[in-house]
Amino acid sequence: MTRKYSEDLKKMVVKEYQEGKLGIRPLANKYGIKSKSLIHRWIKSYEKFGEKGLVNRKNTETYTVQFKLDVLSFMKRTGSSAMETALHFGITNSTTVSRWMRAVTVGGGLEGLNKLKGRPPMSKNKKKQEEMTNEQRLERENELLRLEVEYLKKLRAFQMDPEGYLEKHKQRYHSNSKKPSN
Repeated sequence: MTRKYSEDLKKMVVKEYQEGKLGIRPLANKYGIKSKSLIHRWIKSYEKFGEKGLVNRKNTETYTVQFKLDVLSFMKRTGSSAMETALHFGITNSTTVSRWMRAVTVGGGLEGLNKLKGRPPMSKNKKKQEEMTNEQRLERENELLRLEVEYLKKLRAFQMDPEGYLEKHKQRYHSNSKKPSN
């Protein structure tokens, strides 16, 4: 089970690092934090988002499958790390991007990204939900195949002309990007 660290501890560690008193490894030892990369993520997140980047979120943020695919495509195309990609798209928790990447590789492509988080709701009509007719199963499969074809078309268009594709779709990312304007 992962341990949650308080926002105050995160701020204290980041401030101490920024003051130049100690490096990441000594800070990890001092505060009993086993993961040095965790402190590194806190520092990067604080530098990009300020104190908001250190807030423990309740995972209320939801992202569309298309957005997740675009983020992963950017990561693959540029060779950016999960942290760099998360910062680029304004996602404060870089492990979210890592989870998406793992879902695609281990979970089987689009199906892995499309899964809902958490425990499914309890239902009295559980039998009815589980029993999909053959037609419903085929419709579901058909929809997933349509999505996959649409994604592959976009990927091909992007690979043929990355700048043109990004320029054409720039408006989508404008609200998500946290780049400082000049």
